[in-house]
Amino acid sequence: MNREEDEQSSLAWFGKGMRGIFSLPAFILMLSFVGFCSLTAQAGIPVQQVVFMTGIVWALPAKVILVGSMMSGANLAAAFLAVSLSSVRLMPMVAALVPELRTSRTPTWLLLVLSHFIAITAWVFAMEKVPKVPRGRRAAFFAGFGITLVATNMLLVAVVYHFVADFPPIVAGCLFFLTPVYFLASIWHSARHPVVYVALLFGLAGGPLFYWLFPEFDILIAGLGGGTLAWLVERLWRQRKEVGA
Repeated sequence: MNREEDEQSSLAWFGKGMRGIFSLPAFILMLSFVGFCSLTAQAGIPVQQVVFMTGIVWALPAKVILVGSMMSGANLAAAFLAVSLSSVRLMPMVAALVPELRTSRTPTWLLLVLSHFIAITAWVFAMEKVPKVPRGRRAAFFAGFGITLVATNMLLVAVVYHFVADFPPIVAGCLFFLTPVYFLASIWHSARHPVVYVALLFGLAGGPLFYWLFPEFDILIAGLGGGTLAWLVERLWRQRKEVGA
């Protein structure tokens, strides 16, 4: 295959990735962005800043934290720290997906650029679809989906911003909540090991408890606690299995 044919093939897979915008994960994320748009409109943030935020601070929870920090009058350092801690959760997603995209010819700079588009929706979609794509075309496929998803939501925010300012808060909250609900259901459905179910159950059970005890750190403690307990349960299970064998 010559270079021209190779570029045409990559462009074709880029186009196939773009068609992922018509998938259920993308549709749910767009509804969530409508809810986010209502939040920012009610907070009085200019539409230009919201569109810029949508493209640069890609993960939706991080944007909500940023808007909340702005509304509460937090200083820049506190807002930066809060958004950074929120985004740390994406590191395991990047670590899981990038090896699936990489080949011996994939430049590092391209993987770094593609990492920006890895958030809940893109990760769930890619982990399901990418294994079915030829390895040499996976980067192009994911780039088509990720870039199209971000650009579409930037356009969506710009268009609907002035129409959702009067949404009741409960409606905006429900729309925003669709994304984590879908993510949870997807993880449960795609889990390949019992430890994943254990971690999810511990996290779900511990979330309300830690919200009551430590409302500012509830998600962090529930996540770390649930993951640690799940790891201990799996370790004990493996030890008993080895002893029994």
